[in-house]
Amino acid sequence: MQLFSSALVLLLLAPCAALAQGDSRIGFLGKQLQKSKDPRSRSQAALVLGATEDPEALPLLCAGLKDESELVRAAAAKGMAKLLELDALDCLQAHKGEADASVQAAVSEAVEALKEYKARPPRFYVQLEAVKDRTGKLSAELVKATEARLRSRLVRNGAQLAPAKETKAAAKGTLKKLRVRGYRITPELHETEGGGLRVALVCLTYPELSLMGQVEVNAAGAQPGDLIKALVPRAVEEAAETFEWSSET
Repeated sequence: MQLFSSALVLLLLAPCAALAQGDSRIGFLGKQLQKSKDPRSRSQAALVLGATEDPEALPLLCAGLKDESELVRAAAAKGMAKLLELDALDCLQAHKGEADASVQAAVSEAVEALKEYKARPPRFYVQLEAVKDRTGKLSAELVKATEARLRSRLVRNGAQLAPAKETKAAAKGTLKKLRVRGYRITPELHETEGGGLRVALVCLTYPELSLMGQVEVNAAGAQPGDLIKALVPRAVEEAAETFEWSSET
C-alpha cells in the first residue's frame, strides 16, 4: 500500500471576544445573522456565511430567508448561491413566492446557480464509505458532520457520488455512461500522540476494488471540530493529487 502523510499545524490566532468564549466562526456568524439589530450587519453575516464553504452554514442561511428585512432575505439567498450546497435547493424553492421583487430575484438567481452547479459534467465517480472513528472519542454528531464535509468537498472537486449499496453492474453502467473513472474512499479518524487528529483516506478503484493507497493529514492545537474543518479539505486535495482523480478513462 502506498502511504502519503502530510502534517498541518494550526496556529490559533487571537480571536474576537465572542469566539474567545468558545463559539466557532459559524456559530458567531449565525448569532450575528439571528440577533443583530442592524439589518446591514445581519446581511453581511449572511454573505460571509455563504463564503465559508461550510455545510453547517446552510440551516442558518435558510432561516435567514424568513428575516423581517428584505435586505437580509436577499443576502441569505445570495449566500446560499455562494455556499454551493445542493441541499439549499429545497429551501430556496420553498421561497420562490417571495413578495419582495429584489428578494424574489435573488432567490431565482440562487436556484439557477445551484442547478447549473448540479448539472456540471462530473470529473470522477466516488463511492464514499461511512467515516470510521478510530479514536473512539468523537460524538456521533461530529462523525456525521465529517462525512457531510467530505461529501461537500468531493462534489466541489468534481465528483459525482454513487448511491449507497450500488451493485457492481449498476456502477459499471454509470461509469460507461459518464466516461469517467470510479473510486471508493474509506475515511478514518485517528488520534495522534500529541492529542491532535489524523484524517486518513483509503482509496480503491471502483467497482473493482483494487487498492490504490492511502493519504493522511494531521493537525493539532484546536478542538476536534475545528481540526476536522481544516483537515477534510486538505485530505481531499491530497488524495485528488496523489491518485490523479480525473475524467480520463
